[in-house]
Amino acid sequence: MIQILDRINELSRKQRGGGLTENEKSEQAVLRQDYLQIIRGQFKNTLLSVSVVDPEGNDVTPTKLVEEKLAQTSEEK
Repeated sequence: MIQILDRINELSRKQRGGGLTENEKSEQAVLRQDYLQIIRGQFKNTLLSVSVVDPEGNDVTPTKLVEEKLAQTSEEK
């Protein structure tokens, strides 16, 4: 992921400095999409490890999150 981010930043600096070729523009767009997919995946994994508990100790995790956790577990098997 660091390599993707380094290249995105390099292309961004070049864009501000003088412009990009069409190939570089398309590469930049692809890299940004790849980066966003990685970040979204990490965020989803983080959410799947969360449980919500009220002050009384009851599990009040939203149903949609519980269902997603179950789906993830069944995919791993």
